[in-house]
Amino acid sequence: MSAAGRAPQRLIAVVGMHRSGTSCLTGSLQRAGLVLGEVHEWNRYNLKGNRENQAIVDLNDAVLAASGGSWDAPPANVHWSAAHKARAREILASLADAPVAGFKDPRTLLVIDGWLEVYPAMEFVGVFRHPAAVAASLANRSEMDRDVAYGLWKAYNRRLLALRRGRGFPLLDFDVDAEDYRATVERLAGELGLNATAVAEEPFFEEGLRKAHGSDRLPLALRWLHGRLRRGARATIRP
Repeated sequence: MSAAGRAPQRLIAVVGMHRSGTSCLTGSLQRAGLVLGEVHEWNRYNLKGNRENQAIVDLNDAVLAASGGSWDAPPANVHWSAAHKARAREILASLADAPVAGFKDPRTLLVIDGWLEVYPAMEFVGVFRHPAAVAASLANRSEMDRDVAYGLWKAYNRRLLALRRGRGFPLLDFDVDAEDYRATVERLAGELGLNATAVAEEPFFEEGLRKAHGSDRLPLALRWLHGRLRRGARATIRP
């Protein structure tokens, strides 16, 4: 078998909107044994790093650009070329020796069909955050207008819910009490066949990772969508 034809035994993608706790969840699962390969472990807006594999980010950006969009301007239709799919297989081949590999890039929600074509058995874990907190974080990082941020939150999280309806996977609320969050991540790690004890003994989560908060009165469409996400999260944490 060629190197590009190899792939991990299992592959888990952490999915969610930018600035919504995906980095924290990914770092937690990494400590539990999820193999990410080489990832970013520090940046000025995330002192523990966004835990992203740059090769995957670059590929997702290339797919979006070829489809006439970007992370902050989701295209209506996404096209994966043969070269894009070949590159995805090369990246997965680099993780082939991992019994449980994973990756995180919020853009994945926008380009998911190609990834599922390359690796149909991909597993998912989702996470979300209150729209106002995401908007505040994006304003701090990118000086993004609140209404633009709300539009992106809606676009990403609609895709998150649609993916969950089709595939079924755990969904976490990044805004819950710190102890509840830690307990949920610990239990999730065990359910995924990872080392839950490692998560408990050395938690990745720190309250300081949640710097932005928000309590804006939301438009009806966002309130409805946020409510749907919260119901999904409550179903996830039931024993």
